[in-house]
Amino acid sequence: MFVELHIIQNFAPSNLNRSDTGSPKDCEFGGVRRARISSQCLKRAMRRESDSFSSFIEKHGGGVRTRRLILEISEKVSGQKPAPEKTINLVAEVFNEGGIERPKKGEEGEKDNTKLILFMDQQAIEAMAQEFRNNWDKLNGKDKEARQGTITRLSKILAESIKSPDIALFGRMIEIKGDKPFGKAQLGLDAACQVAHAISTHKSGIEFDFYTAVDELLQSGETGAGMMGTIEFNSACFYRYANVDLEQLKKNLGGNESNESLAVDTLEAFLRASVEAVPSGKQNSMAAHNPPSFIFAVVRKSGVWSLANAFVKPVRPKGDSDPVEESVKQLDEYWGQLTTAYGSGQIKDKCYVHLAGTELEKLNGSRVGNLDELVKRVRDAVKVESKAS
Repeated sequence: MFVELHIIQNFAPSNLNRSDTGSPKDCEFGGVRRARISSQCLKRAMRRESDSFSSFIEKHGGGVRTRRLILEISEKVSGQKPAPEKTINLVAEVFNEGGIERPKKGEEGEKDNTKLILFMDQQAIEAMAQEFRNNWDKLNGKDKEARQGTITRLSKILAESIKSPDIALFGRMIEIKGDKPFGKAQLGLDAACQVAHAISTHKSGIEFDFYTAVDELLQSGETGAGMMGTIEFNSACFYRYANVDLEQLKKNLGGNESNESLAVDTLEAFLRASVEAVPSGKQNSMAAHNPPSFIFAVVRKSGVWSLANAFVKPVRPKGDSDPVEESVKQLDEYWGQLTTAYGSGQIKDKCYVHLAGTELEKLNGSRVGNLDELVKRVRDAVKVESKAS
């Protein structure tokens, strides 16, 4: 079973997601340039910029992404900040034997980071630190059997450190050589959700803001700016798409019946985070805090559909209409084309929230009053389908 989310969201002038040159990210779609917000940026905003999601994740352990695992464990084992070099080196040796290495001298991130950025629940770091404490003397004494036993137990802790809802949703990619103990433990995890890059529904260009900063202590008669420069920005109406595979989510959370309720709660947290999250890029200077204008949720057995092709032909407002209104109309029309061509037998329920008062032709009868009603409708559909299966 899958739950899909389609969002139309119009942002005021902003630079929410920058490229390596500082420009707003963009792409070509339908033969024209579009504004773009990367999926990575959106997922980061869901995890860090949504208060409801952050509270939910904190309640259930919460995942942490870091390259500082060696340092964190070393500090916990030694009780010192910074940890002694001898402690750091021993912890690093054990992880290196397991397959998680430090960068070599001269490589980016050299010192005490790991080459990989690791994603795990926060309890796992303390559990691994305790494993080192329990066997410290033997490890320090180069006891090979103790070291191999420790690596095996560390592998198990890392393998079990995926039960946090955010890791279950977003997955974990870890590339470790297959002949290494950690590599044999299969520490990767398939994500239960997919998040598309948001693209503007219309053609979009980039504009430049020239700014100056006044030196307020200039002597009388002196002129000129203390600083000047330019910031690139755009303004666009975005189509956003994401889906959640409920069966994969349940499997990632443990795969037993007791986790079914947690899976539904995690789904709700994801839906709310998708709606609430706004990327943080350049917000202090542009404050583009614009909630979605249209939210459309679909519960289906199979056959997920992105509706991005509704905007292959760029939106062009007609008469008194605006890009948001026209974007919603094109999405509604495209939905009708898909259901006519391919049927709707796999769709268990659908509902939408729309800020505008106009009713939609193809989605007629699916409107709900607010986000809470949409979330409840999705939860009820998911529960009914789970009981039926």
